[in-house]
Formats: sequence, structure tokens, C-alpha cells
Amino acid sequence: MADAAIPNKRGKKSRRVRLEDIAEKVGVSLSTVSRALTGEKGVRDDIRQRILEAAKDANYPMPAPVPGKKIMIAASSAAMIDYVRNQFTLHVLEGARDRAKMLGLDIITRPIADASDERSVLDEAGSDPDVTGLLFLTVDDERMLAATRAFDKPVVLINGDDPHMRLSSVTPCNRSAAQLATDRLLDLGHRRILFLMRPGRRTIERRQEGFWDALRHRGITPTPDMTVTVDDWLPELATQAITDRIAANGLDFTAILTAGDSLAAGAMMAVQQAGYSVPDDVSVMGMDDLPQAAFLNPPLSTVHIPMREIGMTSVDLLRDLCSGVPALSRRIELACHVVERRSVSAPAGMR
Repeated sequence: MADAAIPNKRGKKSRRVRLEDIAEKVGVSLSTVSRALTGEKGVRDDIRQRILEAAKDANYPMPAPVPGKKIMIAASSAAMIDYVRNQFTLHVLEGARDRAKMLGLDIITRPIADASDERSVLDEAGSDPDVTGLLFLTVDDERMLAATRAFDKPVVLINGDDPHMRLSSVTPCNRSAAQLATDRLLDLGHRRILFLMRPGRRTIERRQEGFWDALRHRGITPTPDMTVTVDDWLPELATQAITDRIAANGLDFTAILTAGDSLAAGAMMAVQQAGYSVPDDVSVMGMDDLPQAAFLNPPLSTVHIPMREIGMTSVDLLRDLCSGVPALSRRIELACHVVERRSVSAPAGMR
């Protein structure tokens, strides 16, 4: 929260009131003051009242209360499929629920498979005065985004973004995350790297762009044959795609970067079934850092995506937008990092 300037006896502004000043006056910690002023739980009622009175006496600008008591999460069919197969959606939702609970808000989840489902969700959220705003999880469909932009309550996209920047969003830094992973492979000496992906979502396309960025930075021109695509995130489809590639071209690559850990698991199986070793013959790097990645054989090197933090940050952003203070739409991207395990090493000729 911003500090507040207070007038001196002549009516002129003097030094600005800080949260630290209120904390010192009341005799509590800075975090307690912050929680009390933002309405979070975990502060005794008598202490909260003393903090509010001290802030009022100091003319500290108080945040507007958030209307409503509930947040609605509209989850796309892609998000629900992921919820069943993997844990990405699960961890994002856990983070959102934990943060909402801390703020005293309830979360309602609704599935949306098409425009009619979306209309039903918008009608329900719009007519319920306790619903403060909407979180749309893994939504890319332009028709859905167009309808949501006209909704009269705040909306935040989770794991997706609005290309027109009319809606705020929270995502991992997909492009730089893929560039980090590719840089790691390049640093080890790999030059013949495949990128295995399921196309169709902007977030995944940004991962492909990060792959290209890293190659170009090292003077390598990306070519179409460096990208292998599948129709779904199923490991068996990745296994088939890499098996077909080896059958057609032999082992014309030394590393594979995949757009998701499930595809990495399938790619590893294809390499091993063809009689090669991971990482001695082919290095494999995933993206997501799902819990099962550590239990593959060998354990998968991957890029950690801050799933829980994505959910938590989305709730915080929605709460900010509900405060009544005019604000521009914003796109928040959270940092990612490479997790080193044993599926990646230098190419055979460079060890």
C-alpha cells in the first residue's frame, strides 16, 4: 500500500505516513498492520480496531472494501482434462483456494465447455451480489474472451491471456522459461534439438518462441523439422511421434525439449524403446515440474512452473481490481527456473 502524506500545523504536507509508523504506534508487526488494513484473517478483532483507528488518525488512505464474498472460477474443458490427467490445474486451484481462504473469500468452480456454458456462468455470476469477480482458467477461445470483456464485474485470466490486453491475466513466463531450458541444452553442447509440443494455445506457442529465441541467439536458424507436434498431451502420442521420427531419419538429434512433462515421459520411452539411452544418447528436458517428473527413469530435468503461485497471484490481482480504484489491465508473468535431475547431459562426443 502507498504511504500517505500528512499535513503539518501550517497545512502543508510534511513527511509521508508509512505502514511502519502505524505498526510502531500500535506496537505490532508490519505484516499485522498490512493484514489488518487489507481485511485478511489472522488478526485479533481488538488489534485490528486499534490499527484502523491509528490509520484513520494519521489520514492513511484506506483500501476500499471488496464487494461480495465469493470468487467464481470458470474452468475450460482443457483445464478440466488436465485436472484429471495431471496436477497442473490441481495445484493452480489449490493456490487460489488457499489465498481466497486467507482473504475470507469462498471459491465456486464452474466448468465451461462452450459458449453456452460461458453464458450460463456469466449470468450466474452477474446475478449473484456475493460474487465479487471471475477467474477464467485456461481459456483461449476468442469468442469466449469477447463475451467476457463485456462482463460488468472484474475478470482475470489464469494460465491464459487476452491478446488485446482488455482483460488482466496471470501466467508463467512461458517464453523466457523455454529459452532458459534451451539455453541449458545449448550450454551443454547440444545443437540438434527437437521441440515437442501440442499446438493450439498461445501459452504453448510462446514456449516455442522461447525455443526459437535461444537458438537464434546462438546463431542457429530454427527449421520446421526441429518441431514435432502431437494432437494431445498424452505420453503415448509423444512416444509414437518420436518413434516415427527415429524410424524416418535415424537419430538425427541429441536432445528433446518438450512443452510439457507428460510429453517428455513419452519421448523418453520412445528413445529407450529404440535401443538408445537417456541421457547418454539423447537428453530430454520437460516443462512444468509435475510431481511425477522426479520418479521417471531417469528422473526428469524440467522447468519449474510456479503453479500454486499462479493461483494465489490471480486471486490477489482480482481482489485489487475489485477495490474500486481505476486501474489499467495488466499481464503478470511469474518467473520459472530449470530443475536439474538426470535426464540431461552433454552430447556423447563432448563428455
